[in-house]
Amino acid sequence: MAGRLHGKRAVVTGASTGIGAAIARAFAAEGARVVVHYGRSRERAEEVVAECRTLGRGVGRGQGGDAMAIQADIARREDVHRLVHEAYLLLGGVDIWANIAGADILTGAGAELPDHEKLALLLSVDLLGTMECCWQVAPRMKADGGGAILNMSWDLALSGMSGRNPEIFAAVKGGITGFSKCLALSWAPEVRVNDLAPGWIATTFAEEVMTTEYYEHIVAATPLARFGRPEDVARAAVFLVSDEAAFLTAQTLKINGGLSS
Repeated sequence: MAGRLHGKRAVVTGASTGIGAAIARAFAAEGARVVVHYGRSRERAEEVVAECRTLGRGVGRGQGGDAMAIQADIARREDVHRLVHEAYLLLGGVDIWANIAGADILTGAGAELPDHEKLALLLSVDLLGTMECCWQVAPRMKADGGGAILNMSWDLALSGMSGRNPEIFAAVKGGITGFSKCLALSWAPEVRVNDLAPGWIATTFAEEVMTTEYYEHIVAATPLARFGRPEDVARAAVFLVSDEAAFLTAQTLKINGGLSS
């Protein structure tokens, strides 16, 4: 049986790890051909490509799941332009573009940066990178007859959280939400634009940095009594870019187990 994205051509930025990788796999499992964008780790991106091809073969697509990796620095306009150009050449067009790439200010070297450098990093990758991708892709999608764009926000950018890192993160992710709503109105009806707003998801920060006590506090406060998983976000992503969401645009979907609803 054909998947919900059968025959669609999709690009997922930041798809070598975490939520981006889960979304790429979910798109492939639903029949899409997928470009797996990565910034640094070609090895991990190629692993996701291999997984996408295997998953694609399970949805009756004949030639299997067509997936390929493209490197680009989303913070560089010229790299974004090249990414879009190469993706269109490889896929022959783009029906779905998911902007999942984001800078990390919570783990590794990013966590050690001064606050103003954290903000500059998030602005360049998360906000400006998302905007440049959208500005390059939306006109092409409209000219080709339509498509769906999916951006990445944060649920606590909508409800608030105390602390310097949350202030920085919310300022940037709130900007993405506002931009997405405006972009949706600019390119309707041909192009639909929505954004995901995940809450506490079990990624590297939760698994390697967060204290056990705080982890348990979040679980206890969440109505669905657990952290989210990347696959939870991926399933929501599939819905928003599929024909099942054909009458949804300029919307923000929170995936947070009910914590900040």
